[in-house]
Amino acid sequence: MSSLLKVDNEIKKKVDAFRGRITAEAEDLVANFFPKKLLELDQFLKDPSINVCELKEIHSEINLTVPDPILLADIHDGLEGVKSLFKCLHSSVKKLNDIKSLNRQNAKKRKLEDGAGDDKVGGTKVFVMPGGMMKSNGKLVELIEKVKPEIRTLIEKCNTVKMWVQLLIPRIEDGNNFGVSIQEETVAELRTVEGEAASFLDQISRYYITRAKLVSKIAKYPHVEDYRRTVTEIDEKEYISLKIIVSELRNQYVTLHDMILKNIEKIKRPRSSNTDALY
Repeated sequence: MSSLLKVDNEIKKKVDAFRGRITAEAEDLVANFFPKKLLELDQFLKDPSINVCELKEIHSEINLTVPDPILLADIHDGLEGVKSLFKCLHSSVKKLNDIKSLNRQNAKKRKLEDGAGDDKVGGTKVFVMPGGMMKSNGKLVELIEKVKPEIRTLIEKCNTVKMWVQLLIPRIEDGNNFGVSIQEETVAELRTVEGEAASFLDQISRYYITRAKLVSKIAKYPHVEDYRRTVTEIDEKEYISLKIIVSELRNQYVTLHDMILKNIEKIKRPRSSNTDALY
């Protein structure tokens, strides 16, 4: 039967070469790369850097000291007139602020809940950090830089295998579609793994953003101990999450390798003839 679409022979050759390259790469991934990678990640899970017993070891020092209280001396007698003037001005400003606050009360509450209204609550204005740039948690940054390439690798390899399986899906026909359903299930599983791996990257970004906001709170309210404790809490939480991520990456390689090998015949030949043997 002649093709209903006229395709340039040169383009067809290039597309066929692409299909052949994807097939060879995907088959090598399933047969060799996946088992090697799951063994590497299993060994990584035994590394001392990811098996710290005392979480205090991964804490990072926050070099923001609590400022000394300012003691006001008695004002000189000659400034009593100025003092009285400032009292009058303060009283007038207070009345104006009270009137404005009645109109902005609901908006202010929302901003306080979101943490966006801190500039109107008070606190210390921060122009520069006394100890220079506030560093991230070095131990966690080092661990994150080891885990992120593994997440990216899983996403890329899953995308290659998914393309391979999709290229193996035959044209739509009535009946004899059991193998096709296995192919579709495999593609769906690969797509799920990709999404979960991408969510791990989002989780890391949220950790940095959350920690930065808390450090900003400490700089503004250095006398509030709870902010300092919260930073150590999210550091501990992120450390535990990183170990779980590595474990999940290993498990995904195990699952995909096992699933594809068990169904490799139906994946590669979704429609078998009636004369084919079952075993």
